[in-house]
Formats: sequence, structure tokens, C-alpha cells
Amino acid sequence: MKVVIVDGYSTGAALVRRLAEAGVECVHVQSHPDLRPFFLRAFRPADYVLDLGFTDDTTALVTQLRRHHVSLVLAGTESGVLLAETLAHALGLPTNEPELLHARRDKALMAEAARAAGLATPRSTVVRSPRAAADWFAASGLAEAVVKPLASAGTDGVTFCHSPEETARAGHAILSSPNAFGEPNHSVLVQERVHGDEYYINTVSSAGVHHTAEIWRYTKRLGPAGTPIYDFEEPVAPASAEGQVLMSFVGKVLDGLGIAETPAHTEVMLTSDGPVLIETGARLGGATAPDVVDTYLGTSQTSLAVAAITDPPSLRSHRPADASGGHRLRCVEFINHHRGIAAAEALTKISELPSVVSASPAADPGTLLEPTTDLLTSPGYAYLAAPSLTELTRDYETLRAWEHEGIYTE
Repeated sequence: MKVVIVDGYSTGAALVRRLAEAGVECVHVQSHPDLRPFFLRAFRPADYVLDLGFTDDTTALVTQLRRHHVSLVLAGTESGVLLAETLAHALGLPTNEPELLHARRDKALMAEAARAAGLATPRSTVVRSPRAAADWFAASGLAEAVVKPLASAGTDGVTFCHSPEETARAGHAILSSPNAFGEPNHSVLVQERVHGDEYYINTVSSAGVHHTAEIWRYTKRLGPAGTPIYDFEEPVAPASAEGQVLMSFVGKVLDGLGIAETPAHTEVMLTSDGPVLIETGARLGGATAPDVVDTYLGTSQTSLAVAAITDPPSLRSHRPADASGGHRLRCVEFINHHRGIAAAEALTKISELPSVVSASPAADPGTLLEPTTDLLTSPGYAYLAAPSLTELTRDYETLRAWEHEGIYTE
């Protein structure tokens, strides 16, 4: 069996390693000529039997892949979604509904498809100028708005605004810079800011049936520039009342977006009026450690994706696990407060905290670190597991204190 991975970065790199262990040969394709080092640092060419790199000739690429008799094409991360599904469709391989392809990347089209399926989304508009963004906010009657790129990830460019002037500034910042994947921002999404508890739900779909692997509750904080910064996530039991509501809602979202054959990462705000879709990516959730999730929760999205590829009938017996091994689990994103050179000893010191079971850096020692403003500028993340919330919180607070002291920089 041979599988094509488009942009095998982030959690996509872990998927390729798992597939290789299962005897599946993987071929790599790059969707863009240039990607940020944040994504490339997890890429290991040796994990693939063939790396075709980047080409702008999709027709020739399809011909080349057909000669290799590939069985499946998947996106390794968000930037690969459009090309992966385009290739799969051209090759006649299982994939998501082609008619809704762009609704799985463009957040405005995504909301439109979700609303057509009868699902709640924030009020929103798409603008092409800062003035139009400000005018929409002024006419909306909203107290707060969220401004973001149409097709990005990791809170890239996301800004909370409270006035037409703030909305215009946020729109200008997005339009004058590329998104996280190096793509130009020609338009901006301006939407109502909804309030409640925010979650992400990681699923794997096969033959139109959706299987939930993980549910996590976000905790975020505001950065100094008014942008949201990831703080930590904690797992939610699928059997809980909130878990049941979220799984039911996400199943309808996936149907509405035509997701039938891929992993998906869906973010939902659970408000006082019910669940509201924030966005969905037709790919694996990023910045995760599948080995840790398998150990403490039973099944990670990555292991479920491998099962869908290598043994699809086994998914029929899958049930979302509530196991935590008797431990409290938390995924904590690192927050850097000081501009400087990345220190080599930071990860070693963090790993010595009693509850830290895994720590993953996002910057190499000796490189320049800027203060954290979004997920892409975080120095990494760690999983904490402890028998009690008290023990876990103690180490979490120690880490946050070290960060203010400048643990990540020399």
C-alpha cells in the first residue's frame, strides 16, 4: 500500500512515522514552494520512500502519482488540504465531496455551508479593505468583533476588536502581510465574537461515517496586542453531557462540509444558546503528541487515522475512550515574554518538572525568539499528567513563573 501525504508537517509527521511502522509506504508532495520553518522543522525526508517536492504542474503530478499506483492522498497539515483533495479526486481515490472543496479552507464559504446545513455560526462578512471592515463593524451593532484571515491556522492574525478603528487596523495588518503558510491575504473575515467555552474535536471519517477520537477544552488568554494566545487544553469525556452535545453537533458540521474520508479538526464554542461553529480543518489537529494521548486517553486521532488507512473495518468497533489512567492531563503551550536567543537548557529544565510527561520545542537553540503573540510564535508545548489537579497546577504555575523570568532566552 502506498499513501501520498501533502505537506507532511506538524502532526502529519507523526502520522507518516506510524504508517511506516505499519508497513505503509508514503510519498511526500509539497503544496507551496516556500513554507515557514515552524512547519518544516518536524519534516523527516527519510520517513518517505519518495519525496516529490513542489511542482506547480498538477496535471504532471497526477500522471506521476498514477504511475506509482498510490491508494490514498491525505493532507498532513492545513496548507495541504486543497492540493491533497484535488489530487485524490483526479486519481479517482476516496476523498471528500469535491463540490465543497473550497468551503473546507475558506472560512467564509465554510460558515455559509454550515448555515445551509442549519448550524449556528457567528455573524460575519468578507471585506477587501480596512475601511469596509470598519464600516461593517459600525453598522453591525456589535460590541466586539473578531478579525482573521480567510484561510490560515493557529490564531494567525486573529484579533479581537471593540471599535471601527480597531477593526480597520486589524484588517490592514492582515491585508498587508501573508498568512501563516505564506499565501497572500486578499480578503479579511470580520465576524461577531461569540462567548462561551471553546473546544476542539478531533475526528476521523471513513466511508461517510464520523468517528470521534478526542475532545479538548481550550483555555486561552489575551496577548498584549489584543490577540488570543493559547494557554492550555484539557480533555473532555465523550460520555459527558457536553461531550455528547459536541459530538452530535460536529457530526452535522462534517456532513455539511462534505467531509467523508479524512481526519478533521473542528473548533466549537459552546454558548448559552448551544454550540456555534468556529471553524473546521479537513486534516489532523496540529501541535499534539499522539503517543501521550494514546497512553492517557486510549486513542489519539493519529492512531485512529492509521486504523482508517490500514484496517477500515476496525473502525466499526471504535468507541471514544474516557480513560485517563487515573491522571489529570493538560497540554500547555509555552509562552515567551522576552525577545532573545533561544536557550538550549530550557527544555531540559521543563522536563524535570514532576508532572511533565512530554515536552516538544518549536524553536532550535541559538535561533531568535520573539515574544509569543500566537500559536506560531510559541516556543513549544508540554503535556502534564498528575494524579491530582493540585499537583498538576503546581507544576503549571511553576512553568508560568519561569517564563516570566525568561526561561526560553539567553
